[in-house]
Amino acid sequence: MNEQISTLHVSARQFCVPLSATRRGARLGRLLATEQLRSWGLPLDPARLIVAELAANAALHGRVPGRSFRLALAVTAEGVLRIEVTDTRGEALPVPQPAATVPAECGYGLLLVEELADRWGVRHGPVPRKTVWAELDPATGAGKYVLRSHAGRGCGR
Repeated sequence: MNEQISTLHVSARQFCVPLSATRRGARLGRLLATEQLRSWGLPLDPARLIVAELAANAALHGRVPGRSFRLALAVTAEGVLRIEVTDTRGEALPVPQPAATVPAECGYGLLLVEELADRWGVRHGPVPRKTVWAELDPATGAGKYVLRSHAGRGCGR
């Protein structure tokens, strides 16, 4: 009997972690993603900003008591960075808010994701889950916009 053994080729650039659906879990997700991107030698921004927004949304809008959310990062063979955040509130779909004419303290997260990512969207299922994903192409310099460091600049300075 002649058998061929096939090997499943899994990218060495995959990362997945469950996190508590809390502010602390969202912050930990951003910190872990930052370290993972650094270990892969990838630019930190705008990926960590996208992770921060998607994780915060999962903790705030996708929270189900006693259930976690999942953060996944992967780099495709073409070098595309894919960020995925999966929560257990599949019925609560993300809806970008239109740009406000009056400044507000919140509601800009998905607008930021839309501006920074080359593509983003939502995948349903399996029930009761949904996954919000974003992709950054290497050809565009890690997203539509390459952010520059503004050390020493911030609110009120």
